[in-house]
Amino acid sequence: MEVITKQIETNHVERRLTNQFMLDEDFNVPDSKNDVEKIVMSDGRVRIDEVKPVENYLRVQGKVEFQVLYVAEGFEPTFSCLEGKLPFVEMVYVEEGADKNLDIKSVRVELNSNMVHSRKLRIKAMVEMELESQKQNVEEIPTDVEDSGNIFKKQEKMDLLKLHTSKKDTYRIKEELVLPGTKETIGVMLWSDIVNRKLDTKLAVDELQLSGEVLVFCFYESPDGKIDWIEQTVPYQGRVECYGVDETMYHHVQANLEEVHADIRVDEDGEMRIVGIEGTLQVCIAVYEEEQVDILEDMYSLEKACVLETRDVEYEQLVLQNNSKCKVMERLSIPELKNEILQICHSSGAIHVDRTVAREDGVVVEGALYISFLFVRANDNMPFDTWQGVVPFAHLIECQDAEDNLTFHISAILEQLSITLQGGDEIEVKAALAFHGFFKRNGTRKMIREVKVQPLSLEEIEKRPSIVGYIVKPEDDLWSLAKRYSTSVDAIRELNDVSGEKLKAGDRLLIFKENMSIL
Repeated sequence: MEVITKQIETNHVERRLTNQFMLDEDFNVPDSKNDVEKIVMSDGRVRIDEVKPVENYLRVQGKVEFQVLYVAEGFEPTFSCLEGKLPFVEMVYVEEGADKNLDIKSVRVELNSNMVHSRKLRIKAMVEMELESQKQNVEEIPTDVEDSGNIFKKQEKMDLLKLHTSKKDTYRIKEELVLPGTKETIGVMLWSDIVNRKLDTKLAVDELQLSGEVLVFCFYESPDGKIDWIEQTVPYQGRVECYGVDETMYHHVQANLEEVHADIRVDEDGEMRIVGIEGTLQVCIAVYEEEQVDILEDMYSLEKACVLETRDVEYEQLVLQNNSKCKVMERLSIPELKNEILQICHSSGAIHVDRTVAREDGVVVEGALYISFLFVRANDNMPFDTWQGVVPFAHLIECQDAEDNLTFHISAILEQLSITLQGGDEIEVKAALAFHGFFKRNGTRKMIREVKVQPLSLEEIEKRPSIVGYIVKPEDDLWSLAKRYSTSVDAIRELNDVSGEKLKAGDRLLIFKENMSIL
């Protein structure tokens, strides 16, 4: 007897790896640049060029792109910026061998620069990569059988999560920032920092809609040699094609802003007062749909013996698609900078999630917010400097029964950051952290794979009682009694005036075989 099935595609994380490595190299100041007197700040980004499995290793090739802002030697303080690259090839060991599905989920870098002497810097970078492989399975869910006789079937309605689309794509951000009238015209761009500060996503017909903001900071010198800066959020909107999706589906997006660049442009008056902003938003998209399926749970026949062969089937169910925010507020004492800070020019931060723990009321995200700020000093010889610190956080994403076979994908983004002076040696940090979570529950259950039909023996038929008086036990239900005594659920209901599906322990039932003439 042929089993009718429905295909449900699932998507689950097969393995996760974390790999760290160090880069430590000397960098010579180019001849075109002035000698270094003091480093003000440095920053780095990782660009991955190639990921390739090689036996038990994953070969990752790329580079750390860095920039260093420094005070140049001279009678008066002048600023200059260095840019460079640290190429690397990292072999990540993978137990049981690497495969093509293993990919880099996220990368972060901590970069420090120190002076060896005025013409040479020591660049140190700690790179941490999170790798993940996802596996798509197609499960055959039994829903019915093609029968030609008197077959009784028990079906159970179940909401199953079905993977619709899994893809990687890019969205190019191209925006402009116009300097307000109070700001100096740009002569030389000394430093730029562009980070993604907000990203909201929404499914529509055949597309994923993006709505976000980038925070742009530019530190520059005017044509007259004056130092000025601007910090401003720039909104952007766009779309990524996702054929077949619609607003009724569910999704999770992991996004990283890469290949950012700021360039100076001329306005309509011929002045350098426009900053062009470009970047590539790398997005990993998973779209799911929830479908109610009538699962064939059991069956029997009064005319034949049905032998059911089962197998373990994995399935997924949607628990929650959740966007939540965590507010961080902390006062920090910095006695080493007492009375040194005149003004904070720019603050930056990065979220580092240390661990996620599922408990009964939800998932706790624990980590730290790494902050730094550029400030004006009360020192004419060294008018600018930076400070770095760490603020821990813990946030509960509420989800009932989170401990029960729950898997989740959580992406974090720093939406707002404010660092203000509160006195001679105190600062106040206020931040808004956004967590986009997608929660699903994995399960495994026995499902019918094949049905073999055999003729009933006369001996077995004769052994069946024709009439049974039965006292209901706590574990009994109508289906199991009907199957055991060769009748139907409707027959038991009609004969005993039973409504609904449940029986009460201690009730007395009269059960006849279905083929008795009295019926």
